[in-house]
Amino acid sequence: MKLETRRLILRNPTKKDVNDLVEGLNNLKVSENVSSVPYPYTEKDATWWINHCNEKKKKKESFIFEIELREEKKLIGACGLHKYDKFCESIEIGYWVNEKYWRRGIITEAAVAVIDFAFKKLKVNRIELGAYKENVASNSVAKKLGFTYEGTTRQSHKTKATKKIHDLNVYSMLKKEWPKNKKRLEKEMKKYE
Repeated sequence: MKLETRRLILRNPTKKDVNDLVEGLNNLKVSENVSSVPYPYTEKDATWWINHCNEKKKKKESFIFEIELREEKKLIGACGLHKYDKFCESIEIGYWVNEKYWRRGIITEAAVAVIDFAFKKLKVNRIELGAYKENVASNSVAKKLGFTYEGTTRQSHKTKATKKIHDLNVYSMLKKEWPKNKKRLEKEMKKYE
């Protein structure tokens, strides 16, 4: 499965991504904000992750899109959909990006394509996004994408990298809200052209 944007190719993870995964995730500034990522992050962790993603994809439980920067042909992050509930028509979105590529609108660009995929192809009605309360950048992305803040779950998530327990800000977006948000975001993303 592959999605494409102007700057990005969003695709399934492959064995050739091991070194790029290690480069991006073996950084405490990144891994401390992704609950399931250990630190240090090794080739063994990356290999396990690739196999895990492919198993989840087969079962249609998760849809992980590795973010490849088109101009560099390099994996620089991921934007995934998790906990797909076909009956309730809901799914969760999560993302990370290599620190070298922060503040370039990459997560926004990737998330627009992935959200569009979730609403149009998976036919979900609701997408949920969680961000650690102290993660200013992730909370900012949630708001920029047009997600609505629903509340904070206190001490509900633990990070493998630091073993720290976090409060989680919970956001959601409904299918009926997406067209207006998508139009606004497409206009905003023109500044990265």
